[in-house]
Amino acid sequence: MSSTAHDPVTAPVHLPEVLPDLMQALVATQGRISRLTPDAGLHHLMVLRASQINGCAFCVKMHTREAREHGETDTRLDRLVVWRHVEDFDVRERAALAWTEALTRLDAQADYAPLRTALRAHFSDTEIAALTADIAMINLWNRLQIANH
Repeated sequence: MSSTAHDPVTAPVHLPEVLPDLMQALVATQGRISRLTPDAGLHHLMVLRASQINGCAFCVKMHTREAREHGETDTRLDRLVVWRHVEDFDVRERAALAWTEALTRLDAQADYAPLRTALRAHFSDTEIAALTADIAMINLWNRLQIANH
């Protein structure tokens, strides 16, 4: 255990304890987003990929377990980190993973139009909005969890 865990000045601030109403609202929001996301399997890939990029070990472990429970294969999970270089993911998944990476690794020079074009080949605008909200939410969860490290 870290020496900062016992130091009240450097110890993490635990959101559920300090702002329980906000935490409940975030959980409720996540639930609404999850109901709108077009594909639970795709959700697992997206949140795992964002968590990998963000370096959130807790979230990587949790989302890997959830993906397996939902039927995702170890081979695809092992190769998710290199999804662009393997044939394990179909064009729909690739479009969503590219969108996930673009919204997780923000780049002022990024051109989002081609990414939206690729998404629109497979998803409705409502589905794209839900995917976007799902990505935004996992990035929020990752940052909240990392703040407790």
